[in-house]
Amino acid sequence: MSYANILVSVDFAESTPDRVRLAAALARRFDATLTGAAAAEVPAPLFAHDIRDAQAQHERLKAEVLVDLEQAQAIFARCAGAAPRTAWCGGLDRPSAHLVDKGRAADLIVVGRAGESEIDPGPFGVAIAPVLMEAGRPVLVVPPRVRGEPGRRIVVAWKDSPEARRAVAGALPFLRSADRVFVATAGEGARLEGADEVAAHLALHGASVATHLLSPTVSDGDEILRFAHDQQADLIVMGAYGHSRLREWIFGGATRHILHATEVCCLMAH
Repeated sequence: MSYANILVSVDFAESTPDRVRLAAALARRFDATLTGAAAAEVPAPLFAHDIRDAQAQHERLKAEVLVDLEQAQAIFARCAGAAPRTAWCGGLDRPSAHLVDKGRAADLIVVGRAGESEIDPGPFGVAIAPVLMEAGRPVLVVPPRVRGEPGRRIVVAWKDSPEARRAVAGALPFLRSADRVFVATAGEGARLEGADEVAAHLALHGASVATHLLSPTVSDGDEILRFAHDQQADLIVMGAYGHSRLREWIFGGATRHILHATEVCCLMAH
């Protein structure tokens, strides 16, 4: 398995050029086509006097969205030069729905996580959770201020769940070419999660891999982030939303915590 088509979301966030350049570097590494995607819904007309006024407002608002799409495409074209091949998919739809839709023809989806101090990504900003839940593809979440190409030192945050299994399968092109892979389990029952079997499986794929059992002092998510920092990892591979999104929203969870706190890229799958 390799990546033949990488799909990257494009918006007006400050970190978007870095995200597109990172995705382009990955496309070059895997000899993949890089497809940029952006979409926004046409706003509904307000206070229309009659049907003709409503239609006129709709056309004006649609034209404004199309102008913004041209600007997004220009950002993509300017920053995607390292990719061997590129394509563009603009649309008039909800940003997350558009990315999920175009993900049917992608092997990897690249999205950005906005920083607290970043400017508004504008109408094309993608909500990460719906993409993770609905795309059926591995999703590479890129935090702000990440410029280096990820995947040299990888932490696999292992829990024996369907989500984690899909994440590892989706990350195999990264795992095979990494300098070092750490399969880490944390929490109660970590010894029963099968980390050694996963490491042996990855070794058959050519990965340089070792296992680690972690003892969290605060939470599993914090322990994974601490371990990734100590190992100088540039990529975390993990399952996403093993519990329901509602449960994580109310009570918290590793997915939510790591998405908000990580300073390195995360490859996730649901």
